[in-house]
Amino acid sequence: MPNKWEKVGEIGIIKLNPDLNKFSKIIGKYYAEILSCKTILNDIGGIKGTYRKPNTKVIFGSKKTETIHKENQIRFKLDPKKIMFSSGNMDERLRMATISNKKEVVVDMFAGIGYFTLPMAVYSKPKKIFACEINPISYDYLCENIILNNVTDIVEPLKGDNRLVAPKNIADRVILGYFEITSKFLTTALDCLKDNKGIIHYHDKISEKDLQKKQLKIVKQIDEIVNRNANIINQKHIKSYAPGISHYVFDIGIE
Repeated sequence: MPNKWEKVGEIGIIKLNPDLNKFSKIIGKYYAEILSCKTILNDIGGIKGTYRKPNTKVIFGSKKTETIHKENQIRFKLDPKKIMFSSGNMDERLRMATISNKKEVVVDMFAGIGYFTLPMAVYSKPKKIFACEINPISYDYLCENIILNNVTDIVEPLKGDNRLVAPKNIADRVILGYFEITSKFLTTALDCLKDNKGIIHYHDKISEKDLQKKQLKIVKQIDEIVNRNANIINQKHIKSYAPGISHYVFDIGIE
């Protein structure tokens, strides 16, 4: 039986051993009862494609998988069969909630459904958050969630590739939260900063043994792009992915 699970709103997500597939309905019913869920999804194999769509299958309950997930008084409307939601990032969402202030302009380059944008808008109330999202399904949920959380005066959603739609020379803070190919978007993040100065929250998936080397590489890359001093002012371990491989976020100060 699976010993790990996710609960997103009224949807439970488990990862079944393929040998147990023939018992999937029975197992799904069991987890629906103990987790108080209307639907159970089997995580067949991680995420797929540029839009990072979860590869899941309904094994018990309603085929209607849209739900509202509540976390720290924030409401995230989504369909976890179409859109990923990681409970492992909860601490970082909480950290982002209070890291800004009313004087700042923020650009969230990979906003998704509002993972970091919504907590920040509700609790820090910055002057403006420009939330970029290329996935049309995620973008639609982002727009709904902005209304759902009453932050239409703070958050401006921008649909499309952030390299094309992100506003330039405006931000005090940039969230760079897509860790598969983060370095390819660093130039855009720097262009978003006012006079190329401010803070970038740089997410990446890194080998533990290469952690210091990665930090030096990022600092060097920033110097090469904009000829400015950069310092890693904070690093945070988000979660482990595989033996020796983890998701980290670096808070980079640029002046």
